Amino acid sequence: MSTTMEAVSVTLARGDGIGPEITEAVLRVLDAADAPVRFEPIEIGEAMYRAGHTSGIPPEAWETIRRNPVFLKAPITTPLGGGYKSLNVTIRKTLNLYANVRPTKSYAPFVASAHPGMDLVIVRENEEDLYAGIEHQQTAEVTQVLKLITRPGSERIVRYAFEYARAYGRRTVTCMTKNNIMKLTDGLFHRVFTEIAEEYPDIESNHQIIDIGAARLAAQPEIFDVIVTPNLYGDILSDIASQIAGSVGIAGSANVGPGVAMFEAVHGSAPDIAGKDIANPSGMLVAATQLLVHVGAADVANRIKNAWLTTLEDGIHTPDIHREGLSAKRVGCQEFADAVVERLGRAPRQLRPVSYQTTGISVDVAPSPTSTKELVGVDVFLDWSDADRNPESLGEGLEQACPAPWKLKMVTNRGVKVYPDGAPETFCTDHWRCRFLPADGSVEASVSGGDIVDLLRALLDAGFDTIKTENLYRIDGQAAYSLGQGE
Repeated sequence: MSTTMEAVSVTLARGDGIGPEITEAVLRVLDAADAPVRFEPIEIGEAMYRAGHTSGIPPEAWETIRRNPVFLKAPITTPLGGGYKSLNVTIRKTLNLYANVRPTKSYAPFVASAHPGMDLVIVRENEEDLYAGIEHQQTAEVTQVLKLITRPGSERIVRYAFEYARAYGRRTVTCMTKNNIMKLTDGLFHRVFTEIAEEYPDIESNHQIIDIGAARLAAQPEIFDVIVTPNLYGDILSDIASQIAGSVGIAGSANVGPGVAMFEAVHGSAPDIAGKDIANPSGMLVAATQLLVHVGAADVANRIKNAWLTTLEDGIHTPDIHREGLSAKRVGCQEFADAVVERLGRAPRQLRPVSYQTTGISVDVAPSPTSTKELVGVDVFLDWSDADRNPESLGEGLEQACPAPWKLKMVTNRGVKVYPDGAPETFCTDHWRCRFLPADGSVEASVSGGDIVDLLRALLDAGFDTIKTENLYRIDGQAAYSLGQGE
């Protein structure tokens, strides 16, 4: 054990599928390297789901996780069907692990990759976006999921990305969103990025639309340094980056919050190869070195990571990265760990040795600016279907039912305006958004919650099936809602 610090208490979950065998391999390496950690094991995952814990986490496990500052977790299997929620997402959101940090580097020519110069970090917002998991089936044909982007959440992750870049000597931070389509949600994330970038004049910043950004990442990962994105995009980009670097099996990630940090491999539980001793423990081992840096044991992390790099350099490879003519020896999970242990104290000859420094990153979020909010209208969503789903018939019926002070502004189907003056080619489902604004149509006009209640009562009396409403606001004098496509 390290003589420079006391052992840190670490929550340990051995996971499902290949989890137990890669955990065993990683623990042997940590023990051989005298890592200053002691483990408190917990049981979470598939067995706990089956035992009736719908989160996959029993109460006693939560107590252990909260008690310890860090958590090393092997992959977990979430059973399909039955309404089970992702354990990973639950842990991240419950413990405020807002920053997912995934360094990705090519180890060519020792691990096959077409991008030998690749060395980037993806900083992914970890709690919001579509991963809020708020879904509903609203009609027989239509389901929805709510995409939630907040100013505090965006500011916190963007600021973390810039602080990370500064702490680790990175030069550029790239933001990726789809703000040309989702102008309010992704637009907010991009605006916050632009505001915060001005506070870091020593770091270059730029923005790319996610589709072309992902294409450039796949084709030219060498041009990126630090990438910061909302949750879903970051999840996808991280796996793309790991795969083109050589293998998803060698990537680790950190999930960082103000009180607890969780470290894990990027890959899943791979039950199809469980128990065969062919899994690559590298992802979890790399995550463990991130954990050691986080708790102040960078010297031990360097020793392990350099031994791991030397193992790769010597061609000792598990089946996922083994290549004829490139690898020297094909080994299983435990033999790979043995090879790393044998090389402790050695540094790679051609790959660049690591020399991590323990660098704390703290992020403060300013209070959100005050704003004025006025209720100016309402979108009413209907489950409606006549024989031919004629928007004209629906629109005329709504206009007849519409009480003062309301006027039907438009009807959309899947976001496309179909009334008035819709296109006959537009395909319609049984799910309709009906926008009501004050009848006088003036910019200054506003309505009350009572007016909305009266409108809903009138629609109910007319036989319409209201399934959802969304209030329309003007915030700081600007419309805070999207137009219909074609409006």
